[in-house]
Amino acid sequence: MRLLLIRHGETTANVAGALDTAPPGKPLTELGERQALAAGEVLEAEGIEALYCSDALRAQQTADHMAHVLGHRATVIGGLREVQAGEVEDRTDHDSIEVYLKTVIAWATGDLDARMPGAEDGHEFFARYDASIQQILAGGHEVAALVSHGAAIRVWTALRATVADGIDTRADFNNTSCLTLESNGAGWDLVDWKSDPLGGAHLLDVSALDRTNEPPAEELAHLNEDVDRNA
Repeated sequence: MRLLLIRHGETTANVAGALDTAPPGKPLTELGERQALAAGEVLEAEGIEALYCSDALRAQQTADHMAHVLGHRATVIGGLREVQAGEVEDRTDHDSIEVYLKTVIAWATGDLDARMPGAEDGHEFFARYDASIQQILAGGHEVAALVSHGAAIRVWTALRATVADGIDTRADFNNTSCLTLESNGAGWDLVDWKSDPLGGAHLLDVSALDRTNEPPAEELAHLNEDVDRNA
């Protein structure tokens, strides 16, 4: 099976740099709608047999725009929603963003006991995301696509997929970026990472304060050092 994991289109929260994780969440911007339509057009040749999305408004809107091209109505799966921000929901300040990113990085490096303040720990996140992927697998599709969220896709892939040579897992993961996984019988291989929006780099919003894309390199290094010290 080939599985395409697509981040939703741009939202008003992405533009403002807010941690918007609790459904229904903020809607797509006009650019986000164009990104979603372009994603559908790019993926039309992929032979996608089924489309899935989280229960967040932005994911459903993205999937709806893609469906106009792909011809598949999306199935909503709540477990595909974003890593929940808990006590730092809707925050934009540096300290809150650092709390969120440090927790996600801890999970990605194997510390599933770490808990997002006021929300889920890594075990709970992986339980619901794994169950969602199993639901998609049970559909028996050769090729399927899901619309989910930046941090959720990154952290799940970090622990559940073997990375093919040449793929940089610290690359940007912008709105309507796409990861491609292939099942190998025992798990998943990450075989492609498209950082630009599926419609092309011209659909990037370089002015957006997107918090669940990739933190600046120096901040990521600092956070990884903290995780290593606490391991």
